[in-house]
Amino acid sequence: MKVVVIGGGPAGMLAAISSKRSNNKNEVTLIEKMPRLGKKLSITGKGRCNITSSLPMQDFINNIPGNGRFLYSAFNNFTNKDILDLIDIPTKNERGNRIFPVSDRAEDVVEALKRKLDGVNVLLNTEATQILVEDDENGKKHVVGVETNKGKFDADKVILATGGLSYPMTGSTGDGYKMAKKLGHTVTDLRPSLIALTTEGESLEICQDLQGLTLKNVRMNVYENNKKVYDDFGEMLFTHFGVSGPIILSASAHLVRTKMKNAKIEIDLKPGLDDPKLNDRILRDFEKYQNKEIKNSLNDLLPKAMIPVIIKISKIDENKHVNTITKEERLELIKNLKHFAIDVNGFRPIKEAIITAGGISTKEINPKTMESKLVDGLYFAGEIIDVDGYTGGFNLQIAYSTGYTAGMNE
Repeated sequence: MKVVVIGGGPAGMLAAISSKRSNNKNEVTLIEKMPRLGKKLSITGKGRCNITSSLPMQDFINNIPGNGRFLYSAFNNFTNKDILDLIDIPTKNERGNRIFPVSDRAEDVVEALKRKLDGVNVLLNTEATQILVEDDENGKKHVVGVETNKGKFDADKVILATGGLSYPMTGSTGDGYKMAKKLGHTVTDLRPSLIALTTEGESLEICQDLQGLTLKNVRMNVYENNKKVYDDFGEMLFTHFGVSGPIILSASAHLVRTKMKNAKIEIDLKPGLDDPKLNDRILRDFEKYQNKEIKNSLNDLLPKAMIPVIIKISKIDENKHVNTITKEERLELIKNLKHFAIDVNGFRPIKEAIITAGGISTKEINPKTMESKLVDGLYFAGEIIDVDGYTGGFNLQIAYSTGYTAGMNE
């Protein structure tokens, strides 16, 4: 069988590896329009590559808000243990069940996958322009080849693994969507996911005042129209346009599926202390710094940049001495420490997103094989499919599992 895989990211490489392993007689060609394989993979996790999650596979679906159930079969076919066995490099388990290479080099993961492409014909700087199809005797389309900038390749099977629209500099420019659309496939609304959130007005001023500040071990609740829609715990960052960081990126994967009406995040800056304990803590600090102004009395409690912001939104005069702070002012301070609110109004551009939400409709793909229900011999793998998850290695596992599944089925 002649198999052509379009796209040399993790999904494409796994598809090629799987195709060759399922039948060594398969003629497998992997084409990639960039000068190298795995360019986007090499920059994931800030260049460290969060390979996968150490959670049990049955828990992965809960971390994939975008059509997670579609992935049951793929996850059974190829697990987090399978990818670690395949790449066979030293790894470590970090906070949040995230698995990284011991070397902290994403490039080591790329090289490990490339070593497994034994017997695969890899063609770089080769851009697919069209998937060629013919009608069978029953009038159903089936693939016969792929047209590229370097000529035509005959194919009995084509696996489309061209990624999404995020990080276009790595080659993810939406080519696969166009090719699939020409063959009659539905492409659902394409939106940024795992993306920083933007703010405006007073919230933007607060974020700009705190620009560059990272908060660790904070609790975040996300609200839409005063209804709680998501919560998380971990790290976040203030920027010149709003908020970013791991828990914000995961929140975006949820908000991208809502209308984002009156959306806001509330940050609990002291999640380890309930209100009474935080009150006791502040009273102790006030006693310690009783002769100082309030702006100089919260250094033990908050990062320096956060102090004037908290005092301002609590409507306390920053020059007021601690021993003159009223009970009402102290309670307002506690409220803002436990419910630090930022209104969010949108997302950064899709080119800055870690992944793309939306893609080829899962209704048109066989979940057990990743084969198109419209075109025989056409398969899909990775980000091009309308599936996406939170941060933590889940999206890469989607790529491995769907790629492996697409490759193994003939």
